[in-house]
Amino acid sequence: MEDDLKNKPYRACVGIALFNKDGQVFVGERIDTPGAWQMPQGGIDDGEDIQSAAFRELSEEIGTQQAKLIEIMDHTVCYDLPPELQTTLWGGNFRGQEQYWVAMLFTGTDNDIVLDGDAHPEFSQWKWVRLSDVPKFIVPFKLEVYREVIQAFQKHSK
Repeated sequence: MEDDLKNKPYRACVGIALFNKDGQVFVGERIDTPGAWQMPQGGIDDGEDIQSAAFRELSEEIGTQQAKLIEIMDHTVCYDLPPELQTTLWGGNFRGQEQYWVAMLFTGTDNDIVLDGDAHPEFSQWKWVRLSDVPKFIVPFKLEVYREVIQAFQKHSK
């Protein structure tokens, strides 16, 4: 069974470190997993570039595109889902995700963030946190990804 999972591909995904003017980043608590927080992220559609995917995901997950691109991380990062999730998420077709991370600057106000604007909301609540504090909120199987994101984007934090 484990060999079958290792043979599955990674799902292409974009992750967004959305910084506010104070150098903090957006994290949201997942509706489907209370206590699990993450930055906005989602699949990259066929034919979609990283920047377009990032703006689409912002719109779908937090209800706004009030942001500007700061930086695209110079490499991708991958994570494997825990075995119990590999058979249920994304039709059981992927072992995990290969993520393209972008840093963006939020140009709106907190009132521009609308978590229930999409037909399938992802987050139940959200907050701004220091980038260095993000690992305190993240599910363990994504921790190494977030450590790399912090290292890559620390220069945008205050």
